[in-house]
Amino acid sequence: MPLLNWVVSHRRMSIGLGGLLIALHFPAAGQDEAVWKGKPCAVVLTYDDALNVHLDNVVPILDSLGFKGTFYISGFFPSFRQRVRDWVSAAGEGHELGNHTLFHPCDGTVPGRDWVRPEYDLSLYTVGRIADEIAMANTLLEALDGKHTRTFAYPCGEMRAGDSSYVDEIRKEFPGARGVGERLEQIDSVNLYDVGAYMVNGQSGEELIRLVREARGKHAMLVFLFHGVGGEHSLDVSLADHRQLLLFLRQNEKDVWVAPMREVVEYVRERSRQ
Repeated sequence: MPLLNWVVSHRRMSIGLGGLLIALHFPAAGQDEAVWKGKPCAVVLTYDDALNVHLDNVVPILDSLGFKGTFYISGFFPSFRQRVRDWVSAAGEGHELGNHTLFHPCDGTVPGRDWVRPEYDLSLYTVGRIADEIAMANTLLEALDGKHTRTFAYPCGEMRAGDSSYVDEIRKEFPGARGVGERLEQIDSVNLYDVGAYMVNGQSGEELIRLVREARGKHAMLVFLFHGVGGEHSLDVSLADHRQLLLFLRQNEKDVWVAPMREVVEYVRERSRQ
């Protein structure tokens, strides 16, 4: 083969192979970046214990920015019982009322749990008792929002009643459940009955935003676990820092899918069936 022809042929082959490598690389990256309903990552805003500050401080700003949160309700708490109509209104705006049991039972044998009342000590429960309590909480919440499907959050992140796991009972009633393990979740490996969450307690807005950036870089789901927002709970975030996070999410909507836990869990399930 003449030298000139060899050079032209070799160059064409190199370009072709390079093009093939590019074609193989970029579509895969594009698919990774679009796994969360066409966006690189998902963020779920969850708020526990049906606090007054959720109605007064959180729902209004979520509504103003077009975001929907998940509020995990314990039906016996005064802040729920005294403001039932306000919770109905929040549900009417599209926020998820999640199940957090009726009485929020936790293991009273854990050090520092002096606040656990003996009648609501999860270490003394049976699986049947916690299952009944959760079923009644579902009935209560359905009467408020008319929804047949919602997600669950384990009180104190604990999954055992007495000495037995009650996770199988949760599987019967819910499409998914939030735990308290601090981790980002990948769409193809997340355990929908122990979804990780980052508990918020005193972090700055910048620290919370840093987690969102990390989730974006890893194409992951990030779940925030809030209690107090501007007070009312020992686990708290300031109004300013909470607002800073939400404004960042609003400004970066092209990269972040913000949705209630129920919607994200259902999306993960639908995708797994494809």
